[in-house]
Amino acid sequence: MAGTSRHDREMSIKAKRQLSACTDPVERLRLQCLARGSSGIKGLGRTFRIMDDNNSRSLDVKEFLKGLSDYGVLMEKEEALSVFQVFDRDGSGMIDFEEFLLTLRPPMSNARKEVIMQAFRKLDKTGDGVITVDDLRGVYNVRNHPKFQNGEWTEDQIFRKFLDNFDSPNDKDGKVTKEEFLNYYCGVSASIDSDVYFILMMKNAWKL
Repeated sequence: MAGTSRHDREMSIKAKRQLSACTDPVERLRLQCLARGSSGIKGLGRTFRIMDDNNSRSLDVKEFLKGLSDYGVLMEKEEALSVFQVFDRDGSGMIDFEEFLLTLRPPMSNARKEVIMQAFRKLDKTGDGVITVDDLRGVYNVRNHPKFQNGEWTEDQIFRKFLDNFDSPNDKDGKVTKEEFLNYYCGVSASIDSDVYFILMMKNAWKL
């Protein structure tokens, strides 16, 4: 179970509505990502990671502006520069993009984070911090999947499709890291106001 498309649609509509009244540059960037659905923030993170050629896990202002543009974020240059300055706390001209993504994620209670990590640990059978098709065998039951029942897809194809939910649209590698899983559910969480409902949904979905 990934975030339902209904939640994605609701969140997208809500984010677009808030965007028209929002003036804070960081919040505007967050809302533009959320307007793309649950995978929005994760997708931006993936764009930055691909650009980080030297594996420094940081970006200078040129890379930051190019990343936003490549991902299709609509932002005036001045506004983008003011976002960069918020994150360039020491004035070094570089920002740590892990820290940037953490700040960009919508705030989430510890109770929500804990239930997300419970689901991740259950799926990550090998315990190596990455969920793959092999991890899903025996954890995710495909027998009730309509495309498995009619013979259209194999078990592996269904697993791969399932992992694609959590992967970034432009870079589906069939592996889901803890960070991607958390980023994905941060998106889903943003569309659900009640902690109780979110936790119940996770527990039912993953039989925790």
